[in-house]
Amino acid sequence: MTRAGRHRALPPHTTSRHHPELRAAAQHLGRRRFLTVTAAAAALAFSTNLPTPGAARAAALDAARITDDPFTLGVASGDPTPSSVLLWTRLAPSPYEPGGGLAEQSVLVQWEVASDERFALPVRTGLATAFPEYNHCLHVDVDGLAADREYFYRFRTGTWISETGRTRTAPDTAAAAAKLTFAAVSCQAYHDGYFTAHRHLAEDDVDLVFHLGDYLYEYAVNSEGGARKYTDRTLPDVFNREAKTLEDYRLRYALYKSDPDLRASHAAHPYIVTWDDHETENNYAGAVDEKNDPPEEFLLRRAAAYRAYWENQPLRAAQLPSGPGAQLYRRVQWGSLAQFDVLDTRQYRSDQAYGDVQHVPGPESDAPERTITGAAQEEWLIDGWRTSNALWNVMPQQVCFSQRKLDLNDPAKVSMDAWDGYRASRDRVLAGARSAGIKNLMVLTGDVHVGYAFDIKDSFDDPGSKTVGTEIVATSVASGRDGVERPDNWETYTKANPHLKFYDGRRGYVRVGLGRASARADFRTVSAVTTPGAAITTAASFVTEAGDPGLKPA
Repeated sequence: MTRAGRHRALPPHTTSRHHPELRAAAQHLGRRRFLTVTAAAAALAFSTNLPTPGAARAAALDAARITDDPFTLGVASGDPTPSSVLLWTRLAPSPYEPGGGLAEQSVLVQWEVASDERFALPVRTGLATAFPEYNHCLHVDVDGLAADREYFYRFRTGTWISETGRTRTAPDTAAAAAKLTFAAVSCQAYHDGYFTAHRHLAEDDVDLVFHLGDYLYEYAVNSEGGARKYTDRTLPDVFNREAKTLEDYRLRYALYKSDPDLRASHAAHPYIVTWDDHETENNYAGAVDEKNDPPEEFLLRRAAAYRAYWENQPLRAAQLPSGPGAQLYRRVQWGSLAQFDVLDTRQYRSDQAYGDVQHVPGPESDAPERTITGAAQEEWLIDGWRTSNALWNVMPQQVCFSQRKLDLNDPAKVSMDAWDGYRASRDRVLAGARSAGIKNLMVLTGDVHVGYAFDIKDSFDDPGSKTVGTEIVATSVASGRDGVERPDNWETYTKANPHLKFYDGRRGYVRVGLGRASARADFRTVSAVTTPGAAITTAASFVTEAGDPGLKPA
């Protein structure tokens, strides 16, 4: 969508005293507008933070009085370390109602971790309180676990017991782990089809799942569930509007997390999550939204979206939003085998150039000060590479990193929303990888609703230049509906981009196996998502050897 005339993106900070970027924005917006933005942000920091220890709490509810299953949204785990894992659930006996049917009362919940699925060998247990201020979600950071171990967990309240989840811890940081298998998923528009890929993923033998963004969509979902065309149920009207408020986003997560296939996937594997745009609003950039609303208005919406995201994902307290901002980028280590630097390419980016339409690169998009990560995150990423002892350095993030020409013209148009619209930012990141001596760089990407496999080139315009890494793009779970193996632009894209080694337009996920000698990527696709229960197949497999980047058919 054309967005010409949009304001330059503001960083998501609440005061100018600690953030020179916001002071610079004041000069752009004018002092009165700037003060309005910062005042709104400061108010958000007060009004949307979670309650502090010792604050007044809601009255407790006797759990014995809960007459309907409160675990309708399942369980989840995430962000494993060698000694800990984060456990999540949210109580909602009436998930499609505001407050989940528990109103303004807190609930005491017991959590259990065991070495076996029958819980005959308990390892850790404890009590936690689900507060209404948190929308009755729980984030239990379980410590004191053994490294590189599988565990099972569950929650209890009153007479109710949740389903059992399976999780695991990471190997010790210095351990020479032999292998790791993980999956990557993205883009699961409920109204576009069933989450069949998640059902198959729940049955797959992987250690981790990376969700690369667009966990939900802000768009309306009608009473039939959109393309799902329900005939045996009717969704309430509360979903048939665009999500904009905190209550809207909370209810939308309830809709998505009540999906049995997504629940099964979360229960089967620990997740590492990051957001893209639709968890808030399509193609937003920093404090600039698609419709060019005043930043102080959009920051209110963004704060609500970020708050609901944290409440509904297995994230630690370090990712807790503060007003309209949250530090989602973080690092996960898997022994000496892999380091995962999880990025956020939405919150800190410069506004898309040229009104965010497809455009040839030019002075506006190539301005050296433009950034897709923000300066602090970029520095954190490169510093992390310099101290990395991992064999594989993997960068889970949102939008296409490699050059992707969209036509056969010279020069060709590219996407202004992807790294092609921020080429100076990409150049700095690749220069940082070179200076850090990174030999096995792998980028994980979502967003585009297709599966791609790219060789990352030292110079994308020179097919003979050195290959410096690989990019694996996971197709969507449901977004785009059924899709086809070869979209209409398949021939154009493959001719225009010789470093593009694979392109498939069907739904599914990608499974990646890392070893000491090589890595393998399997692109798993389903035949349809507008009808449930489709079978899954492997569309293609590629390998890249350690120390010799470049994708080869397996």
